[in-house]
Amino acid sequence: MEDKIEILNRQSPGTLGDLIGLKFTLLTKDEVRGELVVEKKHQQPFGRVHGGLNVTIAESLASVGGWLNVKEKEVVGIEINANHLKGVSSGKLFGSAKPIRIGQKIQVWNVEIKNDEGELTCVSRITLAVI
Repeated sequence: MEDKIEILNRQSPGTLGDLIGLKFTLLTKDEVRGELVVEKKHQQPFGRVHGGLNVTIAESLASVGGWLNVKEKEVVGIEINANHLKGVSSGKLFGSAKPIRIGQKIQVWNVEIKNDEGELTCVSRITLAVI
């Protein structure tokens, strides 16, 4: 049987996650992880990772986690916030999304993004609606 990660990564070509180079590395109902290599295209004009990249990583990971927790329904992001804690110019980013609450209509997820040294670079919280 094909692994869920292989299926998801195979279905991703042409999506925003694919365009930024996000690769899923762990898919469970309790945690979704992904990583990407920082490139010039991820940076704002001053050479640091653009905050929008952090938010894109956070919503991508949390939305997949939300999807894993529903049957025959979809989830969509309805609110997200992010605190950018440490600038990143190169290397890899590693994201981890974990649920705070899985409800029948609303899910809340916490996402941490770290650099190569394991330092927290961004923390984000996203609310998903189950539709």
